[in-house]
Amino acid sequence: MNDDDYALLDSGDGCKLERFGRVVLSRPCAQAVWKPTLSAEAWARADATFDRTEGNQWHNRGALPDQWTIRVSGIVFRLSGTDFGHLGIFPEQRAQWHWIRDTVRRAGVARGRAVRVLNLFAYSGGSTLAAALGGAEVCHLDASKGMVQWARDNARLNGLEAHPIRWITDDAHKFLCREVRRERRYDAVILDPPTFGRGQSNELYKIEKDLPETLRLCRDLLSEAPLFMLLSAHTPGYTPVVLGNVLGQAVEGLGGEIESGEMVLSSAEGRVLPTPCGAYARWREREGA
Repeated sequence: MNDDDYALLDSGDGCKLERFGRVVLSRPCAQAVWKPTLSAEAWARADATFDRTEGNQWHNRGALPDQWTIRVSGIVFRLSGTDFGHLGIFPEQRAQWHWIRDTVRRAGVARGRAVRVLNLFAYSGGSTLAAALGGAEVCHLDASKGMVQWARDNARLNGLEAHPIRWITDDAHKFLCREVRRERRYDAVILDPPTFGRGQSNELYKIEKDLPETLRLCRDLLSEAPLFMLLSAHTPGYTPVVLGNVLGQAVEGLGGEIESGEMVLSSAEGRVLPTPCGAYARWREREGA
């Protein structure tokens, strides 16, 4: 396996054609309003397709392995087709994983200790594993017990089963409030909140209502020498400017720098495919501080 186990092969007509290891899939992408570059025959050779035109459904799902592994950005992931068309990886986060690993590695060397990282809404653990591979101590939180186990399986695939990672299944706000009361502190916080989600006890999370409070609690958990906060979202309308503004208010007074942008995929031909309104904003300590 190598870092080329994922590739965007083509996009257009509201879909994207992707290769995950040896498996080629066609899945929806509403922003791909242009025409595909490859022929209809090339698209028809996909192992399976997923669409939402008549409810979420796979076509030729039997061609998918029950599970398989790929390596992306130096991280090994276990993949499996889900009923929502997801596979256990969001490859548009590749650039963030590289950035996380490099940033915590450099900071760990400079500080002479492991960086402490909190990863919220952590899904299958890509950011958790990137931080751990950079030498960080990580707290991984997701409301889904199944996804936390999936992330633990990925940690094992990467030889990180003995690495200092706390695996937490809980509602994000309940956990954050407990951490504040315990006076636990983190050098870096990563979060990718859902547009809409439910916690373990059916707690409702809506990004437009809850994100400012989430960020306020995260700010309260930052150490005296915070390294970064990384916010990403796939919610329509949450552009880089929106995320940069809300993150900027959350870290007001800390100094440092904020940058934001779109999370994108690009094909071998260089065509850039914006993900479904995927954007990020990062605050970090000023270089040389």
